[in-house]
Amino acid sequence: MDPLRNPYAPGAGAPPPELAGRQALLESAAIAIERIRIGRFAKSLILVGLRGVGKTVLLDRIRMEAEARGAQSVRIEAPEGRSLPALLAPQLRGALLRMSKLSKAKDLAQRALRALAGFAPALKVTYSDIEVALDFEREPGLADSGDLDNDLQELLLAAGRAAQAAGSVLVLFVDELQYVREPELASLITALHRCSQEQVPVTLIAAGLPQLLAQTGNAKSYAERLFDFPRVDALAEPAAREALEIPAAKEGVAFETEATAAILAQTQCYPYFLQEWGKHAWEAANASPITHADVVAGSELATAALDASFFLVRFDRLAPSEKRYLRAMAQLGPGPHRSGDIAAILDRCKTPDTCPLPARTLTTSGKRTDRRRQMHCPLPATA
Repeated sequence: MDPLRNPYAPGAGAPPPELAGRQALLESAAIAIERIRIGRFAKSLILVGLRGVGKTVLLDRIRMEAEARGAQSVRIEAPEGRSLPALLAPQLRGALLRMSKLSKAKDLAQRALRALAGFAPALKVTYSDIEVALDFEREPGLADSGDLDNDLQELLLAAGRAAQAAGSVLVLFVDELQYVREPELASLITALHRCSQEQVPVTLIAAGLPQLLAQTGNAKSYAERLFDFPRVDALAEPAAREALEIPAAKEGVAFETEATAAILAQTQCYPYFLQEWGKHAWEAANASPITHADVVAGSELATAALDASFFLVRFDRLAPSEKRYLRAMAQLGPGPHRSGDIAAILDRCKTPDTCPLPARTLTTSGKRTDRRRQMHCPLPATA
């Protein structure tokens, strides 16, 4: 079939052609943002889940819908090695400049810009990566103490009051929140708590890996009362079927029942994998409907694509000891597993005679060679 018409989108943060099974989460986020806008309490949201479940896509959809309803948004991604002030300052400046063009919010937005003019230089001594163009003179004593806990509170309060005057709400959208360092995360939580106490319309919608539950709790003990942590996971089977079949149907292509069932079984309804299998099944098919045989052929391509990118990039970043640990876990099958069981596998792998991991015998230049140690098993032959 025509590859140009292939509707599937297996990419990092790429919106799927059909965002199925997430409506309840989108609605709860919309209600929370609207409640905060009108002065009612609602918890901030932190979407947690593994890679490839669609957290970034959801974050961006929530942001677009919030902006369509008049929310003022700040969108940042927290990469490793950058400070929160450096990420926040230029994006917040843009939001404040937009608000300063609204007559009813102009004065308070300009005061918030003066707060930002004090915030950035005062913290540049500590966070040397802060770079932001500042168009306003600072107001002495406003968010310029150089203490992140205090200054971030003052800055978000000033920005939130500008949003309040505009009849809006300031929403901080932060992706990869787990990369924010704990002291900075604690300051952000403190500032959000202060805004909630003073009923200033500022909230956080963030996304990150599951360790965020522990990270936020370690940063501030009251985090569980300030945030909800909706889990983003594999889709339910009806939603997974919609995510797979509806995009093809829009292109006039159908799936045989057995073909859909095979893809759902292979992917376990994991969103990124659905896109990968849909893409390769489409490419393997010659015509509609896509058959079980097309899925079998596409599965080989999908698995190779995952091995070459999705898994390999992460695997190559691991230390040798971490690779050995993962390989031992794989030998045990689906988890979770006790650390003692993994240790037993590792201990047995110290010598080739007792290693339970499968060897791979290859023919190289006419010679059959056991290359488990080089090619298949990352565990060393000796301790």
